[in-house]
Amino acid sequence: MIFLAKTKERFVCQQCGYESLSFLGRCPGCGSWNSLVAEMVTLEGISRPAGLKAPPALLAGITDIAGERLVSSFSEWDRVLGGGLVPGSLLLVGGAPGIGKSTLLLQVAHRLAARYGKILYVSGEESPGQVRLRAQRLGALSGEIYLLAETDVEAILAGIEGLGPVAVIVDSIQTMFLPAIQAAPGSVSQVRECAARFLRLAKDGGPAVILVGHVTKEGFLAGPRVLEHLVDTVLYLEGERYQAYRILRAAKNRFGSTNEIGIFEMVTGGLKEVANPSEMLLAERPAGVAGSCVVACLEGTRPLLLEIQALVSPTTFGNPRRLATGVDFNRALLLTAVLEKRAGLQLGGYDVYLNVAGGIAINEPAADLAICLAIASGLKDRPVEAETLVLGEVGLAGEVRAVSQVERRIEEAARLGFRRFLIPAGNKCRLIGRNDYEIYDVRSVVEALELGLTA
Repeated sequence: MIFLAKTKERFVCQQCGYESLSFLGRCPGCGSWNSLVAEMVTLEGISRPAGLKAPPALLAGITDIAGERLVSSFSEWDRVLGGGLVPGSLLLVGGAPGIGKSTLLLQVAHRLAARYGKILYVSGEESPGQVRLRAQRLGALSGEIYLLAETDVEAILAGIEGLGPVAVIVDSIQTMFLPAIQAAPGSVSQVRECAARFLRLAKDGGPAVILVGHVTKEGFLAGPRVLEHLVDTVLYLEGERYQAYRILRAAKNRFGSTNEIGIFEMVTGGLKEVANPSEMLLAERPAGVAGSCVVACLEGTRPLLLEIQALVSPTTFGNPRRLATGVDFNRALLLTAVLEKRAGLQLGGYDVYLNVAGGIAINEPAADLAICLAIASGLKDRPVEAETLVLGEVGLAGEVRAVSQVERRIEEAARLGFRRFLIPAGNKCRLIGRNDYEIYDVRSVVEALELGLTA
């Protein structure tokens, strides 16, 4: 049975996609104000399917796609994806304006085209001349990269069918539209339906599709939340716009781990891979300065050596200030309280400022002990020895708890010249035979402060 098409008006929240038959000042779905916009929706004809495209198949007999990944020469890109781009997958890449999303994807397109052939770059925001100018600056004019300056999804799908590319890059999904939907490009209805069309293209034996997404002022991907559920992988390109380093992080990945990160440096010729991020992050570390401590944090399978800086100064107001950059603020307050209660440090009359050098955010508790030593070093004006690495999670009782994969952290630090290590006592038994290192196992914060601070 076929129903005739109907057109009706409904109000759709531009933040979360909530739909209402009438206007509401506040969205019941996400709580945002004045976000419901009227959209004309066409209910297309609905018919029962004539039959299945393919009969059910035994799961064990389905061909594995693990060996068919599109591997580029961008090792940091391949690392975040879990080994390369999976054919028939749908990716979403987000980031702040000017962070380098288009630059990164044009470089990826150049690398993939050199190895696998035709790559289609769909530009909805720039003219062909602008894209060529950027490609010339990046040295990406060679290879089979085809450019299509179009925003009509139906026309784009027709162009893809005629070209037959290996991968398609759409920059950006917020500029795409379907003529059948009476809503402005970038609205919830347009973004959702356009992404669904590209999803069907990829899953029906088509090329891998990479979508570029805008972000809101809060840093989240713009558009309905269903957009992130549709795609296979969600990547965020992070970093300060006026700093050289960029971090590519996976928030969702159906084909690999979400713990891996890729580190790039923005140079004149585009994004350059950082082969040794630990050495880069510690390159400008001052020696013999109080309030500085080094910790090894794990980002996926990669240990990163990070410098934690603490500035402790007498407060000029009634209430001391606490400020943390790169460290969870509540965690910093908790560790400050532990130092006051368990270690006897009088921090009530001092302002405490914490910072992770390099713009990297620390999320794991293995950095607790290093934060405590940095604060104590800044308060007592006694520096931590330059070749000392500190690891350990700190509990509310002042005890130091074991951390995971401590061997890999120590090996990375030893490669960069560190020879003195303060680690939890629970990890000591796993390091038998390491006679070339000066290793101290600590059980409490007080013991760590006595061993960590030099005279």
